[in-house]
Amino acid sequence: MKTLRRVLALAGLMTVAWIGRAQGPATQSAPAEPKGGIYPGERHFRSLRQLTFGGENAEAYWSFESDRLIFQSTRDGYPCDRIYTVDLESVDAEPRLVSTGSGKTTCGYFYPGGEKILYASTHLAAPDCPPRPDFSQGYVWALDPGFDIFKANADGSDLVRLTDTAGYDAEATIAPNGGAIVFTSVRDGDLELYVMGPDGEHPKRLTDAPGYDGGAFFSPDSRRIVWRAARPAAGAERDDYFDLLKQHQIRPGKLELFVMNADGSGQRQVTDLGGANFAPYFHPDGRRIIFVSNHREPQGRNFDLFLVRDDGGELEQLTTYQGFDGFPMFDASGKRLVFASNRLGKQRGETNIFLAELE
Repeated sequence: MKTLRRVLALAGLMTVAWIGRAQGPATQSAPAEPKGGIYPGERHFRSLRQLTFGGENAEAYWSFESDRLIFQSTRDGYPCDRIYTVDLESVDAEPRLVSTGSGKTTCGYFYPGGEKILYASTHLAAPDCPPRPDFSQGYVWALDPGFDIFKANADGSDLVRLTDTAGYDAEATIAPNGGAIVFTSVRDGDLELYVMGPDGEHPKRLTDAPGYDGGAFFSPDSRRIVWRAARPAAGAERDDYFDLLKQHQIRPGKLELFVMNADGSGQRQVTDLGGANFAPYFHPDGRRIIFVSNHREPQGRNFDLFLVRDDGGELEQLTTYQGFDGFPMFDASGKRLVFASNRLGKQRGETNIFLAELE
């Protein structure tokens, strides 16, 4: 899980929706207009509700009870992401700030039961937002070394630090049974996946292949993990990866999906599509995975949602908007889908959270 600014930069330097529509030969027909925000071909969407209006909003994740969302947002004049929650059963459904209000945050998530939340923040390293990455080496993601993982009450109170190692600790989610947190860390010299207890106890490394491993989620039965990974080839590509890592950066253009057992065994690759494939999440049936990909235009700005079987079969495209659709998550019933999109944006760079009722 990465901040929205980084993903939108990958999708076209924060102008995905607008530039994407302007691409192509002059004879290309204009894209079809949406009905209620739904574009032709999005046949699984029965209705679509926009939940945020303006700013940059992303990585919205359901509570296990499917009544609230936690998400990150750059808004109200603050220059980087902070964590908010919103009660979907409330009449006004106004977002509530639950992070400290300082530093930079990412990857908010509810604990089972909804009384606690989990997120990563740099606020202990510095109260201000970290500097943005230097793109002189091409498009890169910054791995802010001040990130650590925190647990708090659902209203943001009683903040407890769960990680205290040098360098990047972030991208944390918790198993539905509440027994383990999976997260990404550079503590052993590479970006690997780890698990720890719900209070940060007994961290254990799960992955060991050279390259980035991150953005992991547990299956509904808590027995498996799905994640995104980059596997740079030995030689110049891998040398470039580790050179950038020393500078707290990675190049994210090539990502594929993997699954494994919750103890780290049985690791296998699910996709081999090319381009950037990320933000995977299990369908409630435990056999399919929803994710984001630009594999049909690997050098382009069009990111859509796809569904694939956990063995890589039966790939299906879910969205057709010519811009950025990302960070999808089913609710517990599988009948509602929350995701972030540039669709219906009023200004450049605007990204909002949408809730789809599914057929």
